[in-house]
Amino acid sequence: MNPWTLAYEGYDPSAEPLREALCTLGNGRFATRGATPDGLSRTPGTYRAGCYDRLASQVAGREVVNEDLVNLPDWLPLTFATPGSDWFHPDGAELLDYRQELDLRRGVLLRELRWRDDAGRLTRVRQRRLVSMADPAVAALETTFTAENWSGPLRVRAALDGRVTNRGVARYRDLRGDHLTDLATGTEGELTWLTATTRSSRITAALAARVDAPVAGLAEPEPGRIGTEHVLAAEQDTPVTIAKVVALVTSRDPAVHDPLSAALRRAGQAPPFGELLAAHEAAWERLWERARLEVGGQELAQLVHLHVFHLLQTLSPHTPDLDAGVPARGLHGEAYRGHVFWDELFVLPWLNLRFPDISLSLLRYRWRRLPEARAAARAAGYDGAMFPWQSGSDGSEETQTFHLNPASGRWLPDVSHLQRHVGLAIAYNVWQHHLATGSMPSWCAELLTGIARFFASLAVLDPASGRYEIRGVMGPDEYHTARPGAASPGLDNNAYTNVMTAWLLARALELGLDRPGESARWKDITQRLRVDFHDGVISQFTGYADLAELDWDRYRGVRRLDRALEADGDDVNRYKASKQADTLMLCYLLTSDELLDILRRLGYPADAGLIPRTISYYLDRTSHGSTLSAVVHAWVLARADRARSWQFFAEAALSDLQDVQGGTTAEGIHLGAMAGTLDMLQRCYLGLEPRPDGLRLDPCLPERLGSLALPIEFRGRRLLIEADHERTRVDGITLPRGTGATIPFPPACP
Repeated sequence: MNPWTLAYEGYDPSAEPLREALCTLGNGRFATRGATPDGLSRTPGTYRAGCYDRLASQVAGREVVNEDLVNLPDWLPLTFATPGSDWFHPDGAELLDYRQELDLRRGVLLRELRWRDDAGRLTRVRQRRLVSMADPAVAALETTFTAENWSGPLRVRAALDGRVTNRGVARYRDLRGDHLTDLATGTEGELTWLTATTRSSRITAALAARVDAPVAGLAEPEPGRIGTEHVLAAEQDTPVTIAKVVALVTSRDPAVHDPLSAALRRAGQAPPFGELLAAHEAAWERLWERARLEVGGQELAQLVHLHVFHLLQTLSPHTPDLDAGVPARGLHGEAYRGHVFWDELFVLPWLNLRFPDISLSLLRYRWRRLPEARAAARAAGYDGAMFPWQSGSDGSEETQTFHLNPASGRWLPDVSHLQRHVGLAIAYNVWQHHLATGSMPSWCAELLTGIARFFASLAVLDPASGRYEIRGVMGPDEYHTARPGAASPGLDNNAYTNVMTAWLLARALELGLDRPGESARWKDITQRLRVDFHDGVISQFTGYADLAELDWDRYRGVRRLDRALEADGDDVNRYKASKQADTLMLCYLLTSDELLDILRRLGYPADAGLIPRTISYYLDRTSHGSTLSAVVHAWVLARADRARSWQFFAEAALSDLQDVQGGTTAEGIHLGAMAGTLDMLQRCYLGLEPRPDGLRLDPCLPERLGSLALPIEFRGRRLLIEADHERTRVDGITLPRGTGATIPFPPACP
């Protein structure tokens, strides 16, 4: 196995959607799925970060408005024909060989095939594709043909196609996806071009293509599509090459007068494929120097490289020039409509110690939407900033109001906008960036303060109990939307929300961010916020103890219990069953000492056995209907049960490569899980903890993980960390064995 490649042998139309997602190429500005340039069974997708559009659709007798990350015009189409043959499509062709290989180190997708036409002609085809990491507006496809047993004319057709729609997710196909309108095409010199505009956001996208071929092509305009046809003189055993160089520019890009003229200039000025490739490979080499994460074992190394590769294709050094957040499914597909949820909670901690400038730009995406979050809080009767569960273009709440249960075929109300905890994730990331870099820009402090103010206003004092309560929310679990029989959705005193609120207010007070008059109430909340307990464990929410136990034997192996139970006429709200870690998220974000200290400060007798009992309790009641669940469980078991932690880590690491959620990866990778596994290696198994007084290092490697070596950047200083089961070295200096150590740094400054 080559740990730097992902290879597929043969052509299987039914497996193409998964392969397309995993072979996506991108540069942090835009990405293109690994669809074939010439197949009939293909789901082409090109997505530019932050390019959203809203459309109204009719479902279940109602009009609903959804915002989508727009599928932009397809730049890939390229096919060919031998004399007297139809245009080549792999679907019906006699393929003698077919191989696809993703080069993770260089960011190149290679395809090689041998085809025999009806006349017995053998033709070998080799294609190399890139989305340039050096020039973020440019992509290219090089195709080399070799006629093995014939000579004659070989026709090649290359096109730009604007007739695409958002059709990449089957369960969304009752909704409109025709986001592109005002399609126009044309030629200028040797270039072809295509422009399209999104229907409501009015973003114009322009593509210009240059085809470098031995002979000029003849333009072939069609409605919404334009191409050129070239007739190459194929000679037996003599390779002949054609290269398609494309520029994609939108009206949201900086330093642009108009997208079309900019695209024409970028395509016309782009160097030949070979020079493009050299610059692209050099850019990736620089990225890998900073992202290096060496592990023992070829299989694990391949997974690490795959996850780093897709993370940096979604969020790269080009990202800070954009106004873009962390799309849950990368720029690799249309699941979740390209929305931004809370996945940054699993992404930024890894970036903080590698690419802190990218992390900062992702926090700025949130800060730019602070006015919208403040308006949302005011409209709901609260102070501060209430961030939406799903965010897209402008920070409005983009959570769907109805969702389709594929198991029953029914459209159902969706109240997941009540997941207010997304604000806690943003605040946690502000704090973690502060610890890793030592900086707290004023706008970051403003962001943290606004969120703290919102959660403080969400807490209501119950005179009867003398406790503050947070009512009517949803936790990360997502199965539980209401108490059984309740008249309105929402839960009271979700433990994750309440404990993290106490944590957040303590951080805000520590930084002195409170306004005059606020500190006394904020401090009071950190001492009297309600948390429920039952059976010696932390209750997920008030009333959780009264729920029924699920017949787990009946539903064993079912990850989406909510869908299965609804299809059976039942309701998952009735049961002690979680889709993903909820209460255990506390053990993911906080150290044991931090969690116990918060609970004790709240006045609860939290004994040392509380955390292991709580972990064991919820482990038995979680279906892992999210790839993030395995990440969290691997983390919380890392020191108590290293073997089981490794099992969860392996599941999370393989979740996209093996599509463990059963078809979801084809709709886009799970960026949070990919980044989460990298952070498992970087912070969890190394015991790496940025603290105000320095960097804590206390490795506890699983038996199956032989060694780790990685560079990090902590408060502006580069460190090389190497660890195995015998020793830990930092910049070549061996740390005392068997004990953790803190590398002192000047304290982080507010």
